[in-house]
Amino acid sequence: MAIIPVIRELRLPREESKRLMTTHLQLFNTHPYFSAPIIGSIVRLEEGQACSGEDCNAHAIKQSLMASYAAIGDIFFWGALRPFAVIFAVILIYMGFILAPVAFLLVYTPAHLWVRLKGFIEGYRGGKKGFEFIRSLDLPGAAVKIRWLALVVLSLLVVWQTSSHGYWPFIKVSGIMMKLTALATVLFCLFLIKKGISQIYVIYGAVVIFLIASWKGFLI
Repeated sequence: MAIIPVIRELRLPREESKRLMTTHLQLFNTHPYFSAPIIGSIVRLEEGQACSGEDCNAHAIKQSLMASYAAIGDIFFWGALRPFAVIFAVILIYMGFILAPVAFLLVYTPAHLWVRLKGFIEGYRGGKKGFEFIRSLDLPGAAVKIRWLALVVLSLLVVWQTSSHGYWPFIKVSGIMMKLTALATVLFCLFLIKKGISQIYVIYGAVVIFLIASWKGFLI
């Protein structure tokens, strides 16, 4: 659908337009936020030359980038940024902020809008080399940092909860023991990550444990 306006603007002969449309009707599956950079590169290439057949540069770019962009998008947006934004919003909800959903959008939305808009512009400017913009962002590296930050936030939440409510599930302990237990939890999470367990599983597991701990403490 995105390429139809380009085909119309090219004003190619009817048969050539059909071949071009057929080429772009082939399977294309990538992360939704990273489709814009690829579209930008394709538009630039199509403006420079009519494209058809398996040897088409535009077709080769789509096939070479769609899988890697899908992986990058899943790692950064689905696996790091969205969970972090959710954790941030849930903390605000727990603190009683009615605008917590807005905070989630303010954390999450600018990043994907930037990738989509700036990605299309840089893809169009770069053509075949439009991928250099995404590579320069180093999103897999940023995803690792965001996951660590999410883990730190969850750890601070544990310390805050144990300090303010004065309980730990099943047993009552002193303030020092609460903080030591929270520190041990963080170190255990680091140990799991060092052993190769995904940070996503660690974060989600920590959330489940904290929810259970809060529920048990409420019953106590």
